[in-house]
Amino acid sequence: MRAARASKPGAPRQPTPSRTGGARPKRAAPGCQAAAPSTPPPAAHGSAGLSAVEVTAYNAQLRDTEAFIGDRASKRAFQAILDDWRERLRRVGDDPLGDAAREELSKKKLDRILVEGDPEAAGVIHGTIEDFARELCTVAGRFLRQPGWKGAERIVVGGGLRASRVGELAIGRASVLLKSEGHAVDMVPIRYHPDRAGLIGAVHLAPPWIFAGYDGLMAMDIGGSNFRVGVVQLHLSESSDLSGCTVWASDLWRHAEDQPTRAAAIDRLMGMLAQLVQRAQKKGFRLAPFVGVGCPGVIEEDGAIARGGQNLPGNWERNHFNLPAAILEALPRIGDHSTHVVVHNDAVVQGLSEVPFMAGASRWGVLTIGTGLGNACFQGRARPAGG
Repeated sequence: MRAARASKPGAPRQPTPSRTGGARPKRAAPGCQAAAPSTPPPAAHGSAGLSAVEVTAYNAQLRDTEAFIGDRASKRAFQAILDDWRERLRRVGDDPLGDAAREELSKKKLDRILVEGDPEAAGVIHGTIEDFARELCTVAGRFLRQPGWKGAERIVVGGGLRASRVGELAIGRASVLLKSEGHAVDMVPIRYHPDRAGLIGAVHLAPPWIFAGYDGLMAMDIGGSNFRVGVVQLHLSESSDLSGCTVWASDLWRHAEDQPTRAAAIDRLMGMLAQLVQRAQKKGFRLAPFVGVGCPGVIEEDGAIARGGQNLPGNWERNHFNLPAAILEALPRIGDHSTHVVVHNDAVVQGLSEVPFMAGASRWGVLTIGTGLGNACFQGRARPAGG
């Protein structure tokens, strides 16, 4: 089967695809409200118009008087708040968390202290949760005042911190604070584990033809600390609305620990991709000729990163590097067909994993708490069953 070439809305002829495997429909600037087209354009790099939703805003870089406001609700911000609580207690006595360095206080350890630890140690964690929740509430409130977020009924929170009880409590407390300030919005943890959500969301970047005759597709979640590659299984016979998608297999590399050059990072990433493709094919898994990619920053029409890739190893931004081109060079075909690649912002992709579960909300946003604070907002629309 050959991939149907995309057509621009209103164009009598099919456009020539870019060298990265995607057509180039008009897209809205990040952070701006976009008018929903009457007929959804095909998925393309960084596109506002996807088959199930309109991306009304993403990667908004809001500032206060000192810095980007998103920095107040990042993983680093949570750690800084915890450090501040410990320092204040050391001034008058012992630190209830002992001599443990910041790096030793993993999410699992903080969860354990919260439930089973000394009451005063648990009190430090509770204080950190409360302070961070207030920052998260403030940040969310700023986003809700942006045009692209107007009318948002729900905010799902993903990213690494969400994958802990501490993170869930911070999200719940921030939701209560938002409502107490008059915002009629629910803030909830993202449904899938964040490690899986960043892969499963890539399914909603795929053009409709991808869902006929295949078991699943390849997805890549590229972050400032980790690279993750996975095979997403569609399970369309069980759930035609894509709500049953699972990660069939995945591979993780914590590149921040190795501090590689860009060239070394790309070699490792493409090796991970090729190995998973081979593994799936050996198992008889029918892979669609598609790779969906979530990547930090503002994504250009040709798949290049315009800005926002500063936490990636080396320079990945425009005029220096093109990720879709690198993927196509490393994996020009999957099975008997040419590979099709679509790249979008990583917060957008993680948020897209919620599409099948948002029937009750016409507009919703996503915040991803990680190295920074990812953000995106969506306007829903009806999607035909099975794509």
